[in-house]
Amino acid sequence: MAPGAALRGMALAVWIAAGGVYGQSAGPSPAGQWHTFGDGGAQPRAVIRITEANGVFTARIVRSLVPGEDPDKLCTKCNGERHGQRLMGMAFLTGMKRVDGGFSGGEILDPDTGGVYRSAMRLSDDGRRLMVRGYVGIPLFGRSQEWVRAD
Repeated sequence: MAPGAALRGMALAVWIAAGGVYGQSAGPSPAGQWHTFGDGGAQPRAVIRITEANGVFTARIVRSLVPGEDPDKLCTKCNGERHGQRLMGMAFLTGMKRVDGGFSGGEILDPDTGGVYRSAMRLSDDGRRLMVRGYVGIPLFGRSQEWVRAD
């Protein structure tokens, strides 16, 4: 990992952790469509849709933007009920709730590895960018991605 990426990851972890103290209690919603990017990627990898039901946010893969990727690709590395399911339409981010200006309490699946991680999100002030962090234990030990609103 590049030194700058590690520093950005640590800064994001501190930002998410501080949200409970300094964050706003309400704000824009992450519900809608988003472009996701691979680690360090400049081109969008997928379109996902975040929905909200009873205060709980869930994200599903809507469409792959990777040229030549099989739209019927299965999650062969997933465990449990997700094993062998189609990636398109699969709920890969679940249980996320609004908490003091951010979103946490959820889990996120990495379909490339089958790993499931705790997750937190923080929406930019203008609602156009979503910082998503998957982690083990505490947010400091994890990986972040920035998603860009597609709708």
